[in-house]
Amino acid sequence: MELILIMALTLIMVLLAVLTTGLLRIVFGLLFILFFPGYTLMAALFPKNDRLDAIERVALSFGLSIAVVSLIALILNYTPWGIRLGPILIGTAVFIFIASGIALYRRLLLPEGMLFDIHPFIKLPRWGGWSKMDKALLGVLLISMMAGIGATAYAVAIPRVGESFTEFYIVGPGGIAGDYPRELALGEEGTITVGIVNHEHQATAYSIEVRIDGEQVQEIGPISLAHEEKWEEPVTFVPSKAGEDLKVEFLLYKDDESEPYRELDFRLDVKEAP
Repeated sequence: MELILIMALTLIMVLLAVLTTGLLRIVFGLLFILFFPGYTLMAALFPKNDRLDAIERVALSFGLSIAVVSLIALILNYTPWGIRLGPILIGTAVFIFIASGIALYRRLLLPEGMLFDIHPFIKLPRWGGWSKMDKALLGVLLISMMAGIGATAYAVAIPRVGESFTEFYIVGPGGIAGDYPRELALGEEGTITVGIVNHEHQATAYSIEVRIDGEQVQEIGPISLAHEEKWEEPVTFVPSKAGEDLKVEFLLYKDDESEPYRELDFRLDVKEAP
């Protein structure tokens, strides 16, 4: 059955996506994204051979595949995994296997003569014998296929670079935001965890400056991070003067720039030592 072949090719595509790059991966990827999800859904919804013929099934499969993959991406966008290659690959593969399983089960319940099956050789009528509707449907199918192939080739050749930015955060004990030191004695050491995550799509050097009431008390760096690399370390500081509601600032500098790239702060009371 063609559904068994589709499930086998899906497994191959998952392996190719993880282990390889190149033309073979792109060819299987086009089938995986533009055809398999919609075809298996059609097979699950219409297991009989009396509803849709082969041409209609193939044409509708392309449109349904785009809708299914878009829906999977939308659902993933609201999950911790996000819209990335791995989650989309796994989500699409799971959908194909579930839809194929349902289709196979429904076919088992039907008499053999009512099953839809694609024969290795289908004798198509001559072009002149086709109706206008069949010609229009074939035209839409060919245009959709060419558009999908073109869009995929463009995305592979010129990948879109996402937004460039840097995450900068401070957290208190236990990794809790907002649980910062609120009161210290003069000369007492305070500690807070500082984190940087590079999403700049290039290697970037950072430095951090710690100020209390406008006075620099600590400097960290340079910290060199590759794209998507993370740095998180505890940073200590010692106030040099007493006062209430002093502003503790953490300034992030990027690539030797003179102006801070990010700024974070909290308030601190510093009392005279007993």
